[in-house]
Formats: sequence, C-alpha cells, structure tokens
Amino acid sequence: MYKILKDAEKREVVFLVLGGLSLVASLLAGGRFAVDPAWVAVAVCGIPILKEAAEGLITRFDIKADVLVSLALIASVFIGEVFAAGEVAFIMQIGALLEERTVAKARAGIERLVRLSPRTARRVTDAGEEVIDASQVQVGDVLRVLPGQTIPVDGTVQEGTTSVNQAVMTGESLPVDKGPGDPVFSGTVNQFGAFTMRADRVGEDSSLQRMIRLVQSADAGKAKIVGIADRWATWIVVAALTAALVTGLVTGQIIRAVTILVVFCPCALVLATPTAVTAAMGNATRHGFLVREGDALERLSQVKKIAFDKTGTLTLGQPRVEKVLPLNGWQKEDLFALAAGAEKMSEHPLGKAVVRDFESRYGRSAPACEDFTMVPGRGVRAKVDGRDVAAGSPALLASLGVKAPETEDGTCICVAVDGLAAGVLTLADTVRPTAAGTVAALKKLSADPVLLTGDRAGAAHTIAGPLGIESVYADCLPEDKLRRIDEMQANGQPVCMVGDGINDAPALKRAFVGIAMGKGGSDIAVDAADIALVSDDIRQLPHLLALSRRMMTVIRINLSFSMALNFVAVALAMTGLLNPVAGALVHNAGSVLVIVHSALLLRFRRRADV
Repeated sequence: MYKILKDAEKREVVFLVLGGLSLVASLLAGGRFAVDPAWVAVAVCGIPILKEAAEGLITRFDIKADVLVSLALIASVFIGEVFAAGEVAFIMQIGALLEERTVAKARAGIERLVRLSPRTARRVTDAGEEVIDASQVQVGDVLRVLPGQTIPVDGTVQEGTTSVNQAVMTGESLPVDKGPGDPVFSGTVNQFGAFTMRADRVGEDSSLQRMIRLVQSADAGKAKIVGIADRWATWIVVAALTAALVTGLVTGQIIRAVTILVVFCPCALVLATPTAVTAAMGNATRHGFLVREGDALERLSQVKKIAFDKTGTLTLGQPRVEKVLPLNGWQKEDLFALAAGAEKMSEHPLGKAVVRDFESRYGRSAPACEDFTMVPGRGVRAKVDGRDVAAGSPALLASLGVKAPETEDGTCICVAVDGLAAGVLTLADTVRPTAAGTVAALKKLSADPVLLTGDRAGAAHTIAGPLGIESVYADCLPEDKLRRIDEMQANGQPVCMVGDGINDAPALKRAFVGIAMGKGGSDIAVDAADIALVSDDIRQLPHLLALSRRMMTVIRINLSFSMALNFVAVALAMTGLLNPVAGALVHNAGSVLVIVHSALLLRFRRRADV
C-alpha cells in the first residue's frame, strides 16, 4: 500500500512539472502554436480536480473548494481563456500536493501489539503439564510460567515468588516482586523465578487484549481539522456564483462573469495552510521532531495541558542509589561495599544499579562474592569478605529471622550482615537533567504540566515535586490515563500527551496531540503518536509548542491577505479592469506571496524568555 501511495505521489509531481512547463510555454509563445500548450496543464492538473469535485457532489453532496475551481475551469475554457484555466488548476494542485505530503504514513502499531500477545500457555493438570494455545486457556485453569516467558492471561499467583516486568501495562521502570496472592497480567514478562498461577481473565477479557481495543478506538473522538478553504467553501461558492451572475446580468458581458469566477478561486486560500504547515514541519525536523500527522501542529497550538509519562520521559528509566542509611555502627562506604558485593552476580536491575553506582562513586570494583544465591522476588544472599550478606526486600530479612529496618516510601534494599540488620539503600529513577527547565519553559507558554504514571504515588511525587508539576496521577493503568485525558478534554482543556511506553499508546492516540520519545520509546508508542521526538531531547518541546502557535499566526495572516486580495480582484473584475488572464496572474502573485511568507517559519526560533 505504501508503495502505491509513493507511486501516486510521484505521478502527481510529474503532472505538476508538465503543467508548469506548458504554462510557461503558453505565456512565452504568444499564440504561435496551433494548439495552446496550456491545454496540457488543463488536462493533467484540471481533470483530477473536476473528478474530485464531481464525486463529492454526486456521492456526498459535499461542496468543497474544488467545486468553485471546477466552475472557473469550465467557464474559462468555454470562453477560450485556456491559460487562465490551466494556471488556476496548476496552483490548486500545488496546494493539494503540499497537503497530501503532510499526511502521515500508514501505521502498524496495532499489529505490533497483536504480536505481543502470547501464543502458548503451560497448563498444569493431574497428568502433568501440557503446552496449549493461549486462546484455549479457561478461567480457573492452573498455569505454570517459567523464567523469561510472557504471562499468557490475567491471573493470581498460587505458588512461587518472582519478579515481573510490567512495563507493557504500567510503564514501571523496575520489575515488580510477585508472590502468592499477587495479581499478574497478560503480556508482562516473568523475569526470574518459576511460579504457578490461576487464570482469572482470559481471551478478550485479558489486559493486553483490552489495551489492543483501547488503541483501536482511542482516536475515535479526535476529530481531524478540516482545511480552511473547504470549511468556507459553501459560502465562497455561493458568493462567487451570485457575484458572477449579477455582474453578467447587469453588464451583459460574460467575460466579466468568468473573470469573477477565476479571481474568486481560493488559490492563495488553499495554499495558506499547507505551505505554512510544510515550512513548520521542516523547522520541527531540524529541532529533532518527526511530525507524522499533517494537522498535528495545528492541534498542538490549541493545547492547554501537557501530560507527561514519568519513566523514560521525564526520567531516564535508570535506577540509581539515592541514599545509603547505615545502622548498628556500620559506615556508609562499608555497608555500600557489602551490598554491592552481594549484588555483583545479580541480573536484577536494582542489583546492577547498586554495583554500578558503588563503582562509580568510589572508583573501585565491588568486592567479590561467594556462595551467591538469588531468592526470586525477594533479593540475594552471598558471602562477601567472609561475612554472610543478605540484600533485598523486608520479606527476605524476615525469612532469615531478622527484623527489617524502617524504610522510607520508595524503592529500598534492606541489608543484613551476619544475621543482623545493617542498613538500607534507597533507590530512585534518574530525572532527565533538562526536565526542570523544560517544565518551567512550558509554564511560561501557559501550558499546564500534568504527570500520568503507572508508578506508585510516592515515586511519582518524588519526581513531580522538584520539577514543579502540581497535577499528579499515580498508579495509572492504560485505561486510567485514557480516563484522565478524557476528563481534561471534556472540560475544554486539550491535552498533549508525551510518553514512550507501550502502555502509553492508547493515551497518545486519544490525546489532542500525542508526542512519543523516538529514540528510547517503543515502536508501538511511536506508531500511536502524531509526533516523534527523534533525539529524546525534551528541551525542544517548548520550541515545538511556540512554533505551532507561530504557524497559526502565519496561517491567519495568509488567510486575511488572500481574502482581501480576492475581494479587491472581484471588484476590479466587476468594473472590467481585469480579464481572466490578468485575474489568473494576480492570483499567481498572491500565491507566491503566501508561499514566501510561510517560508519564514523555516527560520523561526523561540525567544528564550517565552
């Protein structure tokens, strides 16, 4: 399909070149040819317009700008003004091509989501285990999930402990420990221990299937912005026909009536929006944005709230050790060293963060460990420098008969040495260095920042507070983010959603504008969004918002100029001071001025104080 679209676009470009050359030849020839070369422009540029107008009127009774253009084409040809007909058709096709080039390519996000769906499940029966198709799982079935496998349906852990990567559903940067009684969701990945689960929601009721339906339907309520010329087309057609009819009847000169139809053609009006959008898209590209939806910038200019996902958007998605809190006489460095040594062979993201941060902070390798044991869903045990070290959750220490120390709200690793509590390491996600400045700049542009995250409330407020984000919604599943966006937009506050994860895809589609992190974000999030931030440099978001508003200012100026030019030209045509050819040339000059004015957007830069 994409190849067909590309071939059609190439054909339109060829037709435009032929039409432009034929008009130049007609203008320079001065009637020396037996057949006016402008007929080529009428054929290759005008026939598609006539076809589109006829289909719209006959099948939908849809009056758009191409109806008036068709009337002008037919009238001009009827009185022998072929050049005027060809010139009008040529200008209109340029506008149409520019508009088409701003339309996004076909997206494959839903197909990618479908491919995430687990294909098989391991069902436990009295006779043993059997591998079945995931679609055959029934409510109440007992399933076994091995390390590295995708959980096939929603359910509850029966036996075993593990850690599950739930990024698909919640966007959480860290695996979540699971034990008996804890819920698990389809599409999430079991990372470490094997466990058995009871199937609670299967088939179309599972979390992943619900998300697929959300992505399919999320943009149903997001109306596309109609082109300005098409929005006013009915009134333009009525006004043009009335003016032409009255002038023809009063003066008795059909050439004046035809001239009115020619000058009333919304050439500059049609070019006003697509030329500005194309120039703004070029500017956005230079600042690291790929604008995938043609009217996304127009919509962005209207947003009142910027909703951010947390992990991978405002943060880097990389945990780091924030505090080391020693107990019972231990020193920070010694406690940190023992914890890093115990975690040295761990594959858990938290364990890797402890080792990485210790070595970075103290400039030496973590101590070697022996007798390493991983306790799935709880932590690790090992011998480090001859001491028995346990590092993990409070449940791990409790299983060893050690009273876990009091911990702050957040992600913590409790450490016990030789059977006694030794301290706590608290970890947090790494905030992007540019996040605070970005939020402050957006506020100056009167865009209210909002945080929508699947993380817990404590982690969410820890990030939002220093960044100056007051509206925080934590523990959000995909449908929760969708509901919050709907609530804000129902209150007349269009939302721009900025996210990176699979779980953000429905929200990116439903929001008035969706912006995905292109470098670190998932393919599904990028496919669901209107705009992709290729470099993940969120510092450019204020520039994009300011650019979209400047683009709308340029469009309004273009529209005002083109309408004023039309009225002046109509007045001149009524008095006989313009003939069809002169009227077409006036339109051509107006269109050139609109294009030049739009091109100034390529050089637009946001003022630092705005």
